[in-house]
Formats: sequence, C-alpha cells, structure tokens
Amino acid sequence: MFPILSILTFLPLAGACLVLLFIPKDKEELIRKITLVISLVELILAVFLVYEFNPGKIEMQFVEKLPWIPSVGIEYFMGVDGISVLIILLTAILTSVSILASWTSIKNRVREFYPLLLFIETAVIGSLASLDFVLFYIFWEIMLIPMFFLIGVWGGENRLYAAVKFFLFTLFGSVLMLVGILALYFKFYELTGGALGGGELTFNILKLRSVSYPINFQLWVFAAFFVGWAIKIPMFPFHTWLPDAHVQAPTAGSIILAGVLLKMGAYGFLRFSLPLFPYASHAFAPLVGILAVIAIIYGAFLAISQKDMKKLVAYSSVSHMGFIVLGIFSFSQFGLEGAILQLFNHGVTTGALFLCVGLLYDRAHTKQIEDFGGLSKQVPIFTFFFTLFLLASMGVPALSGFMGEFLILTGAVKNNVILHNGLYRFFGVFAVAGIPLGAAYSLWLYQRVMLGHKVNPKHVNMLDLNLREGICLATLAIFVIWIGVYPDPFLRIFRVAAEQIVLQAGKAGGI
Repeated sequence: MFPILSILTFLPLAGACLVLLFIPKDKEELIRKITLVISLVELILAVFLVYEFNPGKIEMQFVEKLPWIPSVGIEYFMGVDGISVLIILLTAILTSVSILASWTSIKNRVREFYPLLLFIETAVIGSLASLDFVLFYIFWEIMLIPMFFLIGVWGGENRLYAAVKFFLFTLFGSVLMLVGILALYFKFYELTGGALGGGELTFNILKLRSVSYPINFQLWVFAAFFVGWAIKIPMFPFHTWLPDAHVQAPTAGSIILAGVLLKMGAYGFLRFSLPLFPYASHAFAPLVGILAVIAIIYGAFLAISQKDMKKLVAYSSVSHMGFIVLGIFSFSQFGLEGAILQLFNHGVTTGALFLCVGLLYDRAHTKQIEDFGGLSKQVPIFTFFFTLFLLASMGVPALSGFMGEFLILTGAVKNNVILHNGLYRFFGVFAVAGIPLGAAYSLWLYQRVMLGHKVNPKHVNMLDLNLREGICLATLAIFVIWIGVYPDPFLRIFRVAAEQIVLQAGKAGGI
C-alpha cells in the first residue's frame, strides 16, 4: 500500500534537511524555490488524499502500522478520518501561501527561515495522522520549537519576550497532557487485567478509547488534557500569550500560528477528550460553555479597542475560536459540523487577514491603524481582497464564515443534553452578541484603513499587489467563496466522523 501519510509527514522534513545540509546560505533564491516546490508537492499530495478519501467509511483510512517499541506498547501507527484530512489540506495550503508571502520580506538568515516552515508542516501533519499517543506527543512537542525560533529570531522588537511566553505557556499545557497520557496508559493496563490478568500495555489511541473509564478518573484526566488544549486554542483565560506572539511574529509565523496551530487544540478535544472521556466532557461542558461565551464577547470587545492591526486580528481569533469550542461542546451534529467547518474557515480567513496586514506592513512599515486612511483609492486590488476577507470573518451570508457560525449557533440552541439542563440554549443566545461585535471591529478597521478622503502623504505612492501576492490572496479567496456558496463537499468529508463523536460522547449525556 502506498504510504501516503508517511510521505506527507516526512517530505517537508526531508526538504528542510536538504536545504540546511546541502544548499549554501548565499543561494537564497534557490532556497526559496526548493522550499516552495516541496510545499507545492505536499499540497498536491494533500489534494490527492482528500480525493481518495472515502467519506462514507467509519474506520480510519490510509492506515500504516508497524511495531516500534513493542515491549512497552509503542507503535508507528498512522491513519486519518474526515476531520484530520480537512486540517491536513488546510496545513498544506497555508504552508505554501506562507512561503510565497515571505519571498521578499525575509532577507536575513534565509537558509534557516524556510526550513522552519517545513519543520512545522511535518509536526502538524504528523500530529494529525498519529494514532499512537507517544507518536502524537512527539510531533506535538516538535511544533513548539520552530515556532519559538520564528518568533524569537524574525519577530519584532519584543520578540524574545513573546517567544518565551509562547513557549512556556504551551510547554506547561504539554506537560499536563503527558501526565494524562501516562495515566490512560496504566489505567488501560489495569482495566484489561493488570499484571495478573494479562493486561495490555498500549498507547494505541483506538484501543484506549474502546473501554469505559471510571468517572472520577475521567474527571481529573480530562482536566489535565483540557489545560493543554485550552492553551493551544487559546481559550479564555489562557489566551494572553496569543496577542504578543502575533504582534511580534513575522507574517508567515502569524499565518501558520492562527491558521494551523490554534486548530490543534480544538482537534485535541474532538479526537481525544470527547471520545475518551464522555462523562467528564459533559460534566465540564457548562464551565467550558461559559468560558467560550466569555471568549466570544470579551475577545470582540478587546479587538474593538486595539490600535495595532495585528493585535486586532489576534483578539478576533480569540472570539472566533470561542464559537468553535461552543460548537464542539454542544454535542450535537449541527454544532460539531459547524465547529469543524469553522476550523477550516477560520484558518483561511484569519490567515488571509494576517497576510493582508503583513503586505501593508511591508509597504508602510507600520501596523498602527491611525497611520492609514483612504487606501482604497491607492490599492484597489488589495482593497477587494481585504474587503472580502473582512466580510467572511464577519459571517456575511454567501461567504465561508456564515455557514460555520450558523451551524454552531443552531447546534447550541438545539442542544438536548439532559445533563446540561438547557444551558447551551442560553449560551447560544448570548453567543449571538459576538456577531454584531465582530461586525463592529471589522467595519471600524475597514473605515480607518481603507476609507476617508485624506491619505497619509507617506502612502500616496503605495504599490498595489504584484502577481505573487495576488496568487496568495486569490488562492485563499477561492475557498472563502466556495464554502460560502456550496459548503456541502466540505461537510461530506467529515460528516461521518462528526456522527461518531456525537454517538461516543452522547452515551454519557442522556441524549
């Protein structure tokens, strides 16, 4: 069988090693071309994976399984379902866009910069495809290192502070997650018979979720995993590292961070927490719902008050990810489908907005909103794309953001979990406030930057998009329009996976 998941995972790593070991550092143009070609090959393979994926099958697909350390139950075990397939595609798209977007803006240490983007791609796709907890954890930890260097080396003035804060927050969550993994490992051994009954030692995720764990055990292990996922998303009140990281990160770092890495926390809830700990998931759901609604409203208010464009988009991510968490913990088919679709939508639209901010910064060398005005006359093509992505982020009908938010709110209002006592219906009603607030900060940003009769004299000769920049934004715009007009092909990819999560988690919720 063609090992497409292994190739998808390790091709970027091989390309990064090729550049670092064999390409002289003064061959900057060659380095850019090699990394771009590798990312495009990766994108073609990701499209092929989606094309060959059978959305009607319940089982994991493209499975690769080899013994690794059999004495302790560690395997090289990979496979994907509709959720991971979609995020793999998103990762491949945004990696290629990030490389193209950095073509002229990154001028120092080029040989180190581009391989780091490929390292992140390997880590993310490896995490998404792993069905062994040790393998997953290795890839999960690897994600931290290249992003730390992207922020710390190529970031802004306070880059070291932002990089260290990002690293410490996410490392703390990862350590708690490791404790939870080990607890699962030994509990499964105990439940399958232990030393006397021939118990099985395994990190196989599918086997680990095949048994029912005691309620008290579920509660504290869910809490350990929850912190790791909540920091990565990031949920309120774990969100404080995100604005600093985004403001200081280079454009490519912000695109990958917002478009891909934040999705891994939500993926953790979907892949691990709900199926492994159904009772604890329902028990924690009211608290999670409260935190999600706070993130939606509080994040939007913080976005309105920002003077830095990057910080505004960063806080908008806190608000949008709150919607996704609300959809996941609605435990309804509508809510889960909306959350998964919104994972993809948010990656495209927010990645595109960070790219737009980066393109403006390359031209004006400022991210302060007050330094702009009247740019719609100066850069009409850029204005078209910026308008499109802001409207999509606001959830305007016929663009990608609308359908995801609609399904999430429908799922929350229609939530019929007995244990929640109808709380999620109230959460859904309160979450609606995030929509006009999102429109407020988006339109405020647009009015200050694009409209007005007075143009800053420094920007009167600002250049519009070139071909390379236009290709990057047009690629993302295709998905914004496609999902907004005809989302069903994307929903079909993960519908069965969402149904299985509803069934697994619903057993504990009295559905």
